Amino acid sequence: MTEVSPRPLPEGMERPGVARGLLTLVSHRYLLTLLVRKELRVRYQASVLGLAWSYVKPGAQFAVFFFVMGQFLQLSRSIPPYAIFLFSGIVVVNLFSEILGNATRSVVGNAPLVRKIFLPRQLFPLSTVLVALVHFLPQLVILVIGALVSGWRPDPAALGAALLGAVLVIVFALALGLLFGAVNVAFRDTENTVDLILMVAVWFSPVLYNIGLVRDHFGADSWLTRLYEANPLTIAVELFHRAFWYPAAEPGVRDGALIDHVMWRGVIALVVCMGLLWVGDRVFTRLSRNFAQEL
Repeated sequence: MTEVSPRPLPEGMERPGVARGLLTLVSHRYLLTLLVRKELRVRYQASVLGLAWSYVKPGAQFAVFFFVMGQFLQLSRSIPPYAIFLFSGIVVVNLFSEILGNATRSVVGNAPLVRKIFLPRQLFPLSTVLVALVHFLPQLVILVIGALVSGWRPDPAALGAALLGAVLVIVFALALGLLFGAVNVAFRDTENTVDLILMVAVWFSPVLYNIGLVRDHFGADSWLTRLYEANPLTIAVELFHRAFWYPAAEPGVRDGALIDHVMWRGVIALVVCMGLLWVGDRVFTRLSRNFAQEL
């Protein structure tokens, strides 16, 4: 039998059920808004505190790390003001962790929708970015207030570093979330792998300690140090340090060697992560054709 090719569609119409990339989601803003509302409503259903958990969780995390690392291990003496240094890193890692963790589970978690109707599958991981931003903004407000109390005064370089760091971590987390989210449909072990990554993320980026300790231990020119500094999450954390901690820190505790180049490192890392996002989008789009059957 000869294969019958599909008839061309009239102008202005497109064939339904065809997987497309992230760029096409602009025309599905209403669906994206509905998914974000659903995620927030389900997450805080029957919750007493509701969105207040956006303050409670990072606050408890900060308190534990501050007293263990800052007081018991005396890091607050070598990295003043340690509270700003610590919290500026925590908000970055929390944003990364929430996007990556939820994006990995987004397709499986919306299995009934995937099986019943067709809609762009990228809407699910993309909605996790917007939900994460809803939780990120209250933490950012607390960070800004704390930095102002510590003597921080905003300047163009600081604001640019904060914006670049936020965009970098969003693009990096979404790129990985698309990859892991697509693979997780067929191999559920992916969720456990991502959980392991998120568990060590706070320790393998300069959130609790100054990056100078890594350079002193392995050597400034060591390949391990270069690999550590090339981590986009490390660069994003250092960008937030440049934005909020660096202006208030004492000159003797600033890591000037990295701070001087952190903006350039951020731009380069963002370009690389944009390429990774393109790869993740292509892989997700290709594998999404079988999501309904796999689920």
